[in-house]
Amino acid sequence: MRSHLLEGKVTHLRTRPFTNRLDHAVFYFALDLAELEEVTRRIRLVRRNRPGVLTFRDGDHLDPPARDLEVAVRQHLRDHGEDPEGWRVTLVTNLRVFGYVFNPASFFLCRDAAGELRIVVVEVHNTHGERHLYTLRPERQGASHVASMDKDFYVSPFIDMVGQYTVRVRDHRTSLRIAIDESQGGEPVLHTSLVLRRVRLTDRAVARMLVRYPFVTQKTIGAIHLHAWRLWRRGAHFYRHGEATRRRGDAARPHGEAAP
Repeated sequence: MRSHLLEGKVTHLRTRPFTNRLDHAVFYFALDLAELEEVTRRIRLVRRNRPGVLTFRDGDHLDPPARDLEVAVRQHLRDHGEDPEGWRVTLVTNLRVFGYVFNPASFFLCRDAAGELRIVVVEVHNTHGERHLYTLRPERQGASHVASMDKDFYVSPFIDMVGQYTVRVRDHRTSLRIAIDESQGGEPVLHTSLVLRRVRLTDRAVARMLVRYPFVTQKTIGAIHLHAWRLWRRGAHFYRHGEATRRRGDAARPHGEAAP
């Protein structure tokens, strides 16, 4: 199978108005969407759309929730002017662990028939149960897939909606590195990075990840709230949901982005 696991570390580094850092050891699934049925057939701990130790639910992705994720993602690409015939789409995400999942961000890596990374769709979730897609085309050719976009979705209550993201994806045979830099007025605010190595997807590897990183999705949401409490204690400004609004015209329009 082309589907595999990813193991490594997530880092969040806030630089304004003070420095605050969070490192979190994680693992992810990297699922070729054409192999979803094969994955659940071959990996005994993984189920699709039914309860299990690990559950992949199509409806945990896209807005409105997908019924068949591969079909929905390919339609999303067509809606954004692409012809995904012959493309491979790999979803980097967490599965439900004993029924619970929270993915701050999932990534659809869309490769053409030649294997070139053509589109990266970043699916962002917030703690209010909302989702948003950023559909990114590379701004320039090189070792990394680099794209920028305006911030259009409420995520952290401690960062205003006026800002820009720059996303860098380094897609290697043995590793995957994703960096997301958030800035305001050209000044860096938050750096997020995932540094992950590829691991063959087997029953033994999945069991090992569950032992090494028990309740990984539950720990993710716990770390988010602990991080928020620490920021609040240090006096970070709090932007309530619904009050933080995108002030159009304060930032340049995105390059290579076609979000709905």
